[in-house]
Amino acid sequence: DIPCWVFTHRQLPVIPDARIEFTSADIPTVHKELTGAAGGRNVWIVGGGDLAGQFADAGLLDEVIVWIAPVTLGGGAPLLPRRIELRLDELGRNGDFACARFSVVRATV
Repeated sequence: DIPCWVFTHRQLPVIPDARIEFTSADIPTVHKELTGAAGGRNVWIVGGGDLAGQFADAGLLDEVIVWIAPVTLGGGAPLLPRRIELRLDELGRNGDFACARFSVVRATV
């Protein structure tokens, strides 16, 4: 039974008996809730590039895992809406999907 947080500014209906939290709170506050609920386990953030960018801006993003499916989309937008330096750590395959795992390269101060 894994809890789930949905980042949204819309009012969405509550799903009975589901461990789903709807939030529009700031990223550091939600990150604290996520890591507390995870009890030391990994936390996955699934969403678009803007959400990943917000976690990166707060210094709370450790890696990016990209699943690539054989689907052609129109003009589209960039994967991430801001520049995040990434290092490719692993490239794998699962059927017709490719998975690229990247570490976020943190700036040294």
